This record gives sequence, structure tokens and C-alpha cells, in this order.
Amino acid sequence: MAIATKVKLAKSGQKMSLAEVLAELEALGTEQNRKIYKRHGAGDNLYGVSYANFGLLQKKIKLDHELAKQLWATDNYDARVLATMIADPHELNAELLENWVNDLNNYALADALAGLAVKTASARQKMEQWVQSDSEWIGRSGWLVLSHLALKDESLPDDYFEKYLPFIEQNIHTSRNWVRHGMNNALIAIGIRNKALEQKVLAVAARIGKVTVDHGETNCKTPDIASYISKTNEHRKTKQAVQV
Repeated sequence: MAIATKVKLAKSGQKMSLAEVLAELEALGTEQNRKIYKRHGAGDNLYGVSYANFGLLQKKIKLDHELAKQLWATDNYDARVLATMIADPHELNAELLENWVNDLNNYALADALAGLAVKTASARQKMEQWVQSDSEWIGRSGWLVLSHLALKDESLPDDYFEKYLPFIEQNIHTSRNWVRHGMNNALIAIGIRNKALEQKVLAVAARIGKVTVDHGETNCKTPDIASYISKTNEHRKTKQAVQV
């Protein structure tokens, strides 16, 4: 039996309480996942729920903004991951988003929050503030929101992204560890947005050289900008050929 089938949820149409969700998260946690998440900086307040089970919980709960706020307030890693999955972006105002980003203490939650923040009405405003932050986690969140915008928001002109290239080039090697990684991701996302930006990003990447990030006790590696863009282009060509 797959572990994902362990999820025991309320009946359809019946909302889950905070106590019910926390009990479910605790039951779904595993020691192996706790070890993995701790190596990625999650701290000790966690259950160790698999992302497959997070997905099942999110699918059942759908959007429940009040529950998301309650989950976030627990300061539990798994509860906060789930909170970013069930929070309603339309109800997540700038004040609450700012409160949440100031609570961040690891890069995985920063990534999760960035994925939610980009769906909110204040995404651009917050991104523009956060990339200037001295905080490692807030700064990382900002660069990842920019990455999401580059990949998903077709309404923005090229110069919206191009203006960040000189800043990244000047600051990437002196920025904090996970901010540096976020900048690297932003360059990749901007570079695969279109051919015009790709050429500008590749020129910046050549001048920057190798970007070194400390991934701690994990097997994660920092993607090379030019190689990643090239592989993405090849994947797109293959996908288009198959569709034809």
C-alpha cells in the first residue's frame, strides 16, 4: 500500500479543524522524512510528511484561508508548508504576507511562500522590496518570486526583468548563501523566458562564472546557468516535435 493512501480526511464538503489537520500531519510523519528535512534546515518542530501526502491533503481541503493562518501560527514546518498550499491568494493581503515572510527560517519554506506570494495582488510590490532585504530568507523569497514572474507572467515586458541583471551580476558572489542560490535561479528563469533575454542572461552568466552555494549535508547541486538554459531549450524542442 502506497504511503499516500494513509491520509484520512473529513467527508466531502466537511471542513477540517486545526486539531484534525495537526493530528493527521503527525500521523503521516516519518523518521526518514524528518531526517531529510532537518538536513535541509527545517529545524526540530516538524512531523516529516511526504509531499505526496501534502498534495492529497491540499486536494481535499482545497482553499481554507482561516485554517491556513492557524496552521502557520503553529510554527511547525509541516503545518506551514500545508498553509502555503491551502491559503487563498486573493485573501492574502500585503500585511499578512509580510508577517509570514518575516517568520521564515529555512530555504524550503521560503520557496513554498514564494510560490504562494506570486499568486497574490501584491506579488510585484513585495518582490521589489524583498530582493533588497538583508535577510537571507526574505531575500531568497524575493528572487524566487521574480523567477515565478519570469516563467508565468506574460504581461510583463522584457525590461522589467532586464533591469535586475546588472544588480545580480554585481551582487551575486557577495550575497548570502541562499540569496545567491535564488539569484542563480532568477537568472535561469529570465533566460528561458525568451530568446532576447536568453542572450542577455548568457552574457551575464559568462561574466559571473561559477556560482558556489553551500547545500549543507545534502546531495543538492547549484545548476549551471548556461547548461540549464540549454537543456531547457532542448527539452522544449523535443516536446514540440512530439506534439507535431
